[in-house]
Amino acid sequence: MVLVLRQRALAAVALLAVLATAAACATPIGVTRVGTQTVYRDLVRNVLSTGDPSSNSEIVLRRLGLAERYDDDPVATLKELRGDGRDLSQDRLFALSELSFRYAEESGLPEYYLAAAVYAYAFIMERRTSIGGALDPRARLAADIYNLGLSNALSPGRPEPSRDLSEAAARASAVGVREVILTDRALPLPWGQLEVRGNPDDLLWSGYRLTRFVSVGELKVRGMRNRYRQPGVGAPLAAEIEPDGAGPAAEAARKRLPPRAKVAVTVFLRFDDPLKAIAENRAQGRLELYPADKATTVEIDGRPVPLELDPTATLAYGLEGAPVWATELGSFLTADFRLSREQLFMMRPYRPGRIPVVLIHGTASSPARWGEMFNELSNDAVLRDRVQFWIFTYSTSNPVLQSAAELRQALNDIVKEVDPDGKDAALRQMVLIGHSQGGLLARLMISESGSRFWDNASKVPLSGIDAPPQTKALLQRVVLFEPVPAVTRVIFISTPHKGSFRVSSLVLSLVRKFVSLPAALVKDVDDLARLNASKLKVAGGAGLPTAVDNMNPNGPFVQALAMCPMSPKVTSHSIISVIGDGPVSGKTDGVVAYESAHLEGVASEKIVRSSHSTQGEPDTILEVRRILIEHVRGR
Repeated sequence: MVLVLRQRALAAVALLAVLATAAACATPIGVTRVGTQTVYRDLVRNVLSTGDPSSNSEIVLRRLGLAERYDDDPVATLKELRGDGRDLSQDRLFALSELSFRYAEESGLPEYYLAAAVYAYAFIMERRTSIGGALDPRARLAADIYNLGLSNALSPGRPEPSRDLSEAAARASAVGVREVILTDRALPLPWGQLEVRGNPDDLLWSGYRLTRFVSVGELKVRGMRNRYRQPGVGAPLAAEIEPDGAGPAAEAARKRLPPRAKVAVTVFLRFDDPLKAIAENRAQGRLELYPADKATTVEIDGRPVPLELDPTATLAYGLEGAPVWATELGSFLTADFRLSREQLFMMRPYRPGRIPVVLIHGTASSPARWGEMFNELSNDAVLRDRVQFWIFTYSTSNPVLQSAAELRQALNDIVKEVDPDGKDAALRQMVLIGHSQGGLLARLMISESGSRFWDNASKVPLSGIDAPPQTKALLQRVVLFEPVPAVTRVIFISTPHKGSFRVSSLVLSLVRKFVSLPAALVKDVDDLARLNASKLKVAGGAGLPTAVDNMNPNGPFVQALAMCPMSPKVTSHSIISVIGDGPVSGKTDGVVAYESAHLEGVASEKIVRSSHSTQGEPDTILEVRRILIEHVRGR
């Protein structure tokens, strides 16, 4: 008996030990420390970030006992969640938007993308009035679901491989973008259809018609340090443009913007009563289109709501595979290599009251190299509504004086074209920013030449040569000039004012061997030399200097330029790139020495530790920003 009791006691002790151990390992309900990031990842996961529903939508499914059914039959589950579409709670509206989007991603059915957008819109409208609604993370996610659901619902899908595509469409297809169709039509919904109508006037933009829209919300940007994006409502798109109509006005519009320019716009689908749209089998919505440079908000129920804007993605998409990259080497080797007969372009249509900032690229370069700086400055809160960016492009092997004459003519012409009555004071506060050879062109816009350049080539005054009137007029434009009145500030970036140490006799011989100068210019100089053999110091077209010749430190052009006084009415600045730390004396950027880029008498000089192509460096951009802010504030 004693033995039995002892055995029972030992068994009880063992059982208690097992139970104690089990209790120490885990209770049916409790917590485990896993770290901040692990918990937060679980709290913020959603259909857009991971492809799985958020915990908020899973709560709704589990609360209604629909979690397993959704996995097996999402269509039936979504139908049951909606019910008759009436008296839907905030929780159900959000779950319906996220789960509809997830099913649309899995099935590719556009009606579920559209349903996701409708549900999300209703959720946002019901939550927007309270502080709690503003802090609810579901509100931001619902806006993103609305934006992406809308762009997907309005997309016809990818084109068939056999479809005859234009060059632009073929390039877009290769990148993987989706075209968005903004025509009036009836779109299917899982429970009925939605009639969408737009305003044709929304497609008109500053003398252009917006055409062929592609979604940029799903594009990854490369080559830019920062992607500027304003969170809001609406699907961000990139639009192509074409002049609206025919005649002089359309022709003027056609030549102002760069070829194949893209415009950042946002499409917004408005419902007067989103809950009614959900409850009824037939609903209506209005498509509204907003160019990013004209509107940043949309009014909903009398309140401004931010629009979703993605200008950086539009800029990068426009430069993806763009022909402008081919002009860098092409326009250096072949003088007549151009994508357009125009040379001075506006990045946006002319806006009265905004100061023009003209970007002038360097040798064997193109306007595309200003992409980083343009992205930063055009999205700057202080500058974006105060300045307008223009770009000048030219054949970079042409004689510098020839390119400068073209720039001078273009600047004077555009001022007369857009402001013939001289009413826009901002137009006459122009800022020129020139990199490398572009800086030399900018300097020539603010300098008084006298006869210095002509004296390099001739023993007699220009009036004393024998030449047809048109040739004399050309020579006068090229070698005799005064400051451009509209220019009041210039920024020189890595500019070889005293030439480039890279220009050796070997470089010059190679350039002359492979570079072709303008045939018409060569012929004019040949004819001029033949008629004035005893009066000229040059031997005809064969002796016509290239831009590289002009950057020879020992050449006559550099020496004459140094003698040309710059206008005292113009404020100038230098940004000089050098490689390496320590004192700048004796240092170079690989192309231009500090001593060549240094210019006495400038308002400021900024040293940037980088190679010659410094336009995209943060320090360079920050200095340009500082100067432009100083300029627009009238300092």
